[in-house]
Amino acid sequence: MSSQSLSSPPLTGLRVLEFAGLAPGPFAGLLLADNGASVLRIDRAIPSTTHTSASGAPPPPPTSDLLTRHKSSIAVDLKSPSGIAFIKSLVPHIDVIIDPFRPGVLEKLGLGPNVLLRLNPKVILGRMTGFRRDGKYKDMAGHDINYIAVSGALSMLGRKSEKPLPPANILGDFAGGGATLFQGILLALLAREKNGRGQVVEANMVDGSSYLATFPRILMKTMMWDRTRGENTLDGGCPWYDTYETKDGKHMAVGALEPQFFKLLVKGLGLQGRGIEKTREDRNTWPALRETFTSLFLEKTRADWEKIFDGTDACCTPVLDYPELEKDPSREGDQRPAVTLRETPSFAISQAQPSRDPSTGQGAGVRGGGYRGHSLYPGQGGEDTLKQWLGWQRGKDFDVENGGLARKPSLKL
Repeated sequence: MSSQSLSSPPLTGLRVLEFAGLAPGPFAGLLLADNGASVLRIDRAIPSTTHTSASGAPPPPPTSDLLTRHKSSIAVDLKSPSGIAFIKSLVPHIDVIIDPFRPGVLEKLGLGPNVLLRLNPKVILGRMTGFRRDGKYKDMAGHDINYIAVSGALSMLGRKSEKPLPPANILGDFAGGGATLFQGILLALLAREKNGRGQVVEANMVDGSSYLATFPRILMKTMMWDRTRGENTLDGGCPWYDTYETKDGKHMAVGALEPQFFKLLVKGLGLQGRGIEKTREDRNTWPALRETFTSLFLEKTRADWEKIFDGTDACCTPVLDYPELEKDPSREGDQRPAVTLRETPSFAISQAQPSRDPSTGQGAGVRGGGYRGHSLYPGQGGEDTLKQWLGWQRGKDFDVENGGLARKPSLKL
């Protein structure tokens, strides 16, 4: 398929307002932007600093949010009536609004769901919180580790006889948070196609991470996961579903669950003919088998083991780290969109060889590639976006007050 035959990304034409936040909210906005939506972040106004480029003053420092690919920014004083009026004047022209605030914040600003849907009955308000809005912890501060803790998911993660181990902030902030909110927004867009109405989409990281743990939670009612943490098949208790250190301090990952795959693993390790295949389901043999695997993997480097297992069905692969993925093109470490839409691919997010099929979402890519964060300073590119969206210009359709965009009295809602 030639690049000329490809259509625009699927969300092209959608206008998104993203109230500035960290991690889950910006990630939902990033997913929308990578798929073609025009995302405008609303940052905090800094008097005499933001939106001063017209006067020749240097731009303000960028925020700590690095999830800014394809986005632009405006700065607004949300404590100012004229700033709130400016936001309200934008709402009738917007498809999606992302609210990353704690419960009640948007309402206190005078921008609650009832207000926004009255201004634009077709708008979709995506709301992201950590705890449930109606739960015991709703008024408490928290972070990823707290949300996955009360969801139950954290209790399953970690080695036997060790404390629960949080998987950085991948499970709560990004999988259970931003990606789940993105899913909800897409569902609301589909519903709007049918009924013509917008709606409120509420996501929280407690329910999101809990939902992601559906399968293991079901398995806890079966023999596959009915023991304590670290003693089950998929949580590090099983010797043929684990990682092993190699001679050079690197690691191999083993996932030979099925008998036919386990047989190939045994062969690659040089253990065939010992009857291990017949006794492996006996949990009493697991400690000794783990010791055997551990000592064998330490006898060779990771590269040596790759030569043995590459191209086989032994389910034994190297544990690659991000620095080597970024340096070694043969590792296919370039970051691509999570899914491939062959006819309407998402934007490329890292460099690729010219020969690569562009429908994989690849191509020229963004500068620096997907593994590098992209800083965005408050107000960067936002006025250009307003001009592209609505033809609005400073002085004619809006002014700058105390570093924030403000509605002119003549600008109608």
